[in-house]
Amino acid sequence: MTPVRLLLGVAAAGGWLVAARLLLDTAVPDDLELAEVDAPQVFGEQLVAEAERYERVLLVLWVLSQMTLVAALWVYARKGAAFARESAAGPIGTGMLLGMLGLAIVWLVRLPFGIAGLWWGRRHEVSEMGYLEWLLGDWLALGGAFVSICLALVVVMALARRLGELWWIPGAGVFVAIATLFAFGAPYLVSAELDRPTDTAVAARYEQLAQTEGVADVPLREEHVSGDTSQANAYAFGIGPSRRIVLWDTLVDGRFSDGEVDVVLAHELAHHSAGHIPEAIAWFGLFALPGTLVLMLVTRRRGGMGRAESVPLALLTVAAFMLVVAPAQNWISRESEREADWKALQSTRDDAAARGLFVGFSETSLGDPDPPTWAYLLLSTHPTLEQRVAMADAWRTRNP
Repeated sequence: MTPVRLLLGVAAAGGWLVAARLLLDTAVPDDLELAEVDAPQVFGEQLVAEAERYERVLLVLWVLSQMTLVAALWVYARKGAAFARESAAGPIGTGMLLGMLGLAIVWLVRLPFGIAGLWWGRRHEVSEMGYLEWLLGDWLALGGAFVSICLALVVVMALARRLGELWWIPGAGVFVAIATLFAFGAPYLVSAELDRPTDTAVAARYEQLAQTEGVADVPLREEHVSGDTSQANAYAFGIGPSRRIVLWDTLVDGRFSDGEVDVVLAHELAHHSAGHIPEAIAWFGLFALPGTLVLMLVTRRRGGMGRAESVPLALLTVAAFMLVVAPAQNWISRESEREADWKALQSTRDDAAARGLFVGFSETSLGDPDPPTWAYLLLSTHPTLEQRVAMADAWRTRNP
């Protein structure tokens, strides 16, 4: 490596770290300490034991699905190039065909494990969704993701054919642009009907909380899922004018108190008031840079991303990269969720409701309050329910 390239590499790494540090600033006090929580005492011994048994099977299914997926993509990376030699669609057209075939393989490999997970959820009365309904659910969002990936592949191949090994630099920007477009369009890709809240009292309290958090222009919608699941959930999505907050009707069916629902609403509003979705796109960009560099380095053994033969290997590389960086990405997501929890406590000033909410989440979803460490690192995008109760306790200590 020449001195100039070394200097540029050091500067790029330094810029990456500075950007990451800026994105990590949150409203959670730096000196906040969480005390240990006795999960059996807070959640109940029977619930904890049942949740552990329920999630243990889901974790086994996840491990098996990842092993099968990597194995299938490894075989496809070795054998898929043969299809490129038999195609007359041109390099980019053939690459598109190989990409679509690879995405179909990913979907098919995950399918039996998803069905097994649904069966397990139905057996424990966590889900009431039918198998056909599950199979056809969210087809619009799935189609949007499929189109986005195919579009990214076409652009990357075109860049690689024109710029050679330097494609990865603008290629990262292309991925970020597509991710931004997808984040903006996500609210319009939901196949379920999102209606205005039927409970006027909930809508009124939401407006007050939105005023408190400075995001009064974000509409609240209600999604009717009670016929499919007993789980309670809510989510924030969209950016700019597409911002929305969606509340599942299972949160307002009487199992949760008004105060607990308010904590959920304040938490989701905090995602928008703190700019977590634009931040997530920025984080995506920071990971896209090393990701595209790795992709360029790995695929050049097949002639680079400009050649169709590289596409199956590229899919395997992306899957492996996502597994490797999952602990870091999940930690970043948990930091955002911690901030949303803290801002919700600041807005509602109701730690008792927050405590009750997190216990209720465990009851309705059979969520393990304290999952195994490896599962926490690889899969948990939120703090554990135990940690969230501890934060409510820590807030009460600071605000007696």
